[in-house]
Amino acid sequence: MIAQAVHRAGSYRWVICGLLFAATAINYIDRQMIGVLKPLLQRDLGWRESQYADIVFWFQAAYAIGYLGMGRFIDLAGARFGYAITFTLWTLAHMAHGLVATVGQFGLVRFALGIGEAGNFPAGLKAVTDWFPQRERALAVGIFNAGANVGAIVTPLIVPVIALRYGWRAAFLATGAFSVVWLVAWLAIYRRPEEHKRLGSQELALIRSDPVMPARPLPWRRLFSVRETWAYAIPKFLTDPIWWMFLFWLPDFLGKRYGLDLKSFGPPLVVIYVLSDLGSVVGGWASSRMIKAGRSVNAARKLTMLACAFAVLPIVTVQYIDSLWVAVLLIGLATAGHQAFSANLLTLPSDLFPRAAVGSVVGIGGTAGAIGGMVIAKFVGYVLDLSGSYASIFAVAGGAYFVALLALHVLSPRLAATRAGLDSIPTSETLA
Repeated sequence: MIAQAVHRAGSYRWVICGLLFAATAINYIDRQMIGVLKPLLQRDLGWRESQYADIVFWFQAAYAIGYLGMGRFIDLAGARFGYAITFTLWTLAHMAHGLVATVGQFGLVRFALGIGEAGNFPAGLKAVTDWFPQRERALAVGIFNAGANVGAIVTPLIVPVIALRYGWRAAFLATGAFSVVWLVAWLAIYRRPEEHKRLGSQELALIRSDPVMPARPLPWRRLFSVRETWAYAIPKFLTDPIWWMFLFWLPDFLGKRYGLDLKSFGPPLVVIYVLSDLGSVVGGWASSRMIKAGRSVNAARKLTMLACAFAVLPIVTVQYIDSLWVAVLLIGLATAGHQAFSANLLTLPSDLFPRAAVGSVVGIGGTAGAIGGMVIAKFVGYVLDLSGSYASIFAVAGGAYFVALLALHVLSPRLAATRAGLDSIPTSETLA
């Protein structure tokens, strides 16, 4: 019956999801390029491992600052204009990479990129909260989050071609110029559901079918004082750094361990991130399917996340695997596990908080994840300068998701909607 009602309602909301998917793909092309171009940049500019780690560190520092501010900004400005502004900021910073030369200058433009890119997920999740009922949000998040993997797939395929033919500076400028197409499409298409002329009344009714939570913003002090905020932020602190590590150091690992270079690590990276894409969509689908089948949100989210943690665990053996393609499959399983875990984790702000607070809570969690990214950047740089081995790095990755899930369960054992700052919430909004 639910499936028939959804079919009759229409599907324009998935066009919005497609725009979010495309923006996230562009976001990850822009941030991953430095990892793909690392061999050229180190050769041309003479960077040490610790200097590269410092550049990554400053991106993460800006991401931490920007995420916190951007989350609040998106709540105030709304998804349409908030997304357009943050997209413009990060595109300009990305193109500026083609105009600099020193480590210090790269640090500055990476800092600017981090500030701008920090708006992507607060804006995207705000849009999902506006456009999707709760039972579809994990799937929608899984699909738009899969854009990260598409960006990661496209980058090693197109960027080396441009860089080897025209130079790495041209690669930054060309990819930045292409992003303008998305900005025009976003401003032309996106509106809130109630304001959209292409949206039918049945689909609008489906989108607004959840119990209405109060819309007034929650003050910062209240958000920081409730357990639900930390139930989201602490798992982000523990798991986001693992993805950053894959993004910025995986080409380096494949080069050092298996002798790949700018011309040859494309296919292994494509396989890894195709698996990541599947993980993102399947992870969102799995919990959404369980909810539609009658399982509680609490059970659906946490069971899916537990399965994801087990999928990541074999990464601890990768340093000792001699076969390139066996290693690629294990890494792909781990990145798929991360993305499926993340698709469910990213839905928690909309599960636990009223719409007006979602962007702010996402910002707090993103800041926590970026701080974790700063820590792992220093850790990876130190370990590689000291030993050249990824063994301890992958050991940390293998255990992080179990610790994150435990923290989530301790802080929010039932995934019940927060009552912080709200006079009353109907009992039907208790989600577990």
